[in-house]
Amino acid sequence: MPQIPSPQITHICCIGAGYVGGPTSAIISQNCPSIKVTVVDTDAKRISAWNSPAALPIYEPGLEAIIRNQLNINLFFSTDIDKAIAESQLIFIAVNTPPLEIIDTDCSGRRRGAGADLSAVMECAQRIARVSTSSKIIVEKSTVPCGTSHEVGDILQKYARSGVQFQVLSNPEFLSEGTAVRDLQHPDRVIIGSALQTASEAQEHLKYIYKHWVPADRIITMSQWSAELTKLASNALLAQRVSSINSLSALCESLGADIKEVARGCGADSRIGGDFLRASLGFGGSCFHKDLSSLVWLCDSLRLTPVADYWHQVLLMNEFQTSRFAQRILSTINVRGARIACLGFAFKEGTGDARNTPATRVCRELLTAGARLSVYDPKVPADHILSMLTEEAVESTAANSARVDVGYNCVSVCSRALEAIEGAQAVVVLTAWPEFRCINWEQALQTMPALAHIFDGQAMLDHEYLQKLGFQVVSMGK
Repeated sequence: MPQIPSPQITHICCIGAGYVGGPTSAIISQNCPSIKVTVVDTDAKRISAWNSPAALPIYEPGLEAIIRNQLNINLFFSTDIDKAIAESQLIFIAVNTPPLEIIDTDCSGRRRGAGADLSAVMECAQRIARVSTSSKIIVEKSTVPCGTSHEVGDILQKYARSGVQFQVLSNPEFLSEGTAVRDLQHPDRVIIGSALQTASEAQEHLKYIYKHWVPADRIITMSQWSAELTKLASNALLAQRVSSINSLSALCESLGADIKEVARGCGADSRIGGDFLRASLGFGGSCFHKDLSSLVWLCDSLRLTPVADYWHQVLLMNEFQTSRFAQRILSTINVRGARIACLGFAFKEGTGDARNTPATRVCRELLTAGARLSVYDPKVPADHILSMLTEEAVESTAANSARVDVGYNCVSVCSRALEAIEGAQAVVVLTAWPEFRCINWEQALQTMPALAHIFDGQAMLDHEYLQKLGFQVVSMGK
């Protein structure tokens, strides 16, 4: 590790206590004991949860222990935003940038994809400028469209007090939910983008912080535009791999091939590698959908229609995969009036995040067909599952006069996997939680009807063993 230069940053403020701001600030406080890190947010309930390590607002393996060790030592969570801004020399902006309304393509050539709602970012910039009485470095951490750093700089300059200067950096996050602590502690790379005229000074200050635990050769500096596009491009390329292997899984089912064998054979090629080659229901969460939509929107706005078409197809393939799995269930068994056990609801294992989860769409189609669902997920709160599914059920069945039992009567959330399975006609695996491999399937079968089905949407279970027990197994890509 290189020699760390003498300290120049003593107080950091992070505006936004979400999936990016909270974990990032925790890792900085752990590795930089001489720096005070204050995370601020307008949501008092969320801040209160961060101040209670046993009830953190997000679940990430290893995060609770770090929060416990650093809380109120050099890591603080507060709603006093102006005070934190005033005290800090460097400020991360890590607020939400949700997608604007998505516009589908049509024959008139309207834009597809979606831009990002940058109102929270711009409000932060105005507030920072009006509160600050000293010059500061502003670090864009939220996922944003290309050019946002420049806009933030313009707002800071417009509202800045006399004599106060701001230098703006783009420092996109590349953490993956479920492995955020590991990704932040051992990043593949740290990207720091800056305008050319401020590159030397501002970038060195931020590099000083990261050099406490990140090897210097993994800290990459570039222009702001390149940094912002690198974030979108990285997620687009990863999502592309997911959609690619899922498209082949459909072909495997038609030909009688096994997608696991195909993926293993392709992944053995060093030019391809095995990461993100596991057939599944498709990608979920906030990042892939939002970044792909933003990339499609950007390409269409620049009249790069073939490029937009290319990336839009990745999104379409993802939707096709999820819908295809749901239709396989409906074409295999009659679900009307049947109890169906749904194992997993988070968009991936290792997180309690259910934003854009494929499970929602699968469950919605089962509810529309008349099924009664018993859902179990170890990390997604029960009230979250119920609110998402019962609302979806009402929407999807509004025009279905045969359905009258929508709402809480057709969805129950269970505290254990076996509780969800008991009495179910079929088990549907929607999230690849490792504990599902350890279920006592022999005991589970005894509580189910004679012809019991398992639909493995994550291709994660031991199918040969389950078939020997007597289950009828249907899996993705096989």
